[in-house]
Amino acid sequence: MTDIPDHLAERIAAAKAFIFDMDGTIALGNAASGGHEALPGAIELLGAIRKLGKPFRVFTNGTGKPPAAYAARLREAGFDVADEEFMTPSTAAAIWFEQQGISKVRVLGRDGVSAPLLDKGIECVEPAAEASGVEAVYTGWYREFTFPDLEAACQSVWDGAILTSASHVPFFATAGGRAIGASYALNVMIQSLTNAELTVLGKPSVTAFQSAIAGMGLTPEDSAEVVIVGDDPVLEIGMAHATGALGVGMTTGLMKRDTIGELPADQQPEVLIDRLDSLRAVIA
Repeated sequence: MTDIPDHLAERIAAAKAFIFDMDGTIALGNAASGGHEALPGAIELLGAIRKLGKPFRVFTNGTGKPPAAYAARLREAGFDVADEEFMTPSTAAAIWFEQQGISKVRVLGRDGVSAPLLDKGIECVEPAAEASGVEAVYTGWYREFTFPDLEAACQSVWDGAILTSASHVPFFATAGGRAIGASYALNVMIQSLTNAELTVLGKPSVTAFQSAIAGMGLTPEDSAEVVIVGDDPVLEIGMAHATGALGVGMTTGLMKRDTIGELPADQQPEVLIDRLDSLRAVIA
């Protein structure tokens, strides 16, 4: 049984593709093991979607690891997820840089930030390395940044590089409570010194969404037939509103039934569920 309204249940059942957040949506991180544990119904839901022959992507806004490493963690937790079905903001960034003809990027981040760019043949300049001809500065998960890193990033922007980022969210939830978004802190410092405009390439950007659906063989014209599932009203639901996709919110994160009405209109999910079983009942 499901409490999803019939007209929305029909739209979900007819969807061409699905995008899922990871943490708090299909899995939870296990601090003790360093891995992930599947949330109830998640493995079965993705299996049902695969059985129907429909594509899906798991899209985290984290860049602490390369996409293949995250996918491997999910497989260890029992998920049937291929490396190419997992995305981080750097997956989208690599596609966007290639489309823009950008081939040299100063990366403020470690392997998880740079790996998808290197896979596309993009030259990644170390954070504080001296370099000319840098076309973009790209910030990601990078808590180890130093003052020379900041100086080098600013110099690249002053020399004409554009400022881009995996994420521009000030805080995110962890098992230990609220944590500061590393890329947000870097972005604010660089912007305050250079007055540069920031282009966000991870969720909730349209760029991130279009990269995800392109990898599933869809075009922007198919946006209304894509379902985005997540627990963050800004990231997943915001992306759904920005693109015309159907946003399904999970009460496992920042969205709660008793406070959902307090969110701005562009953060309101069209469907709110407590468990993934509700979606499986609609599509199976």
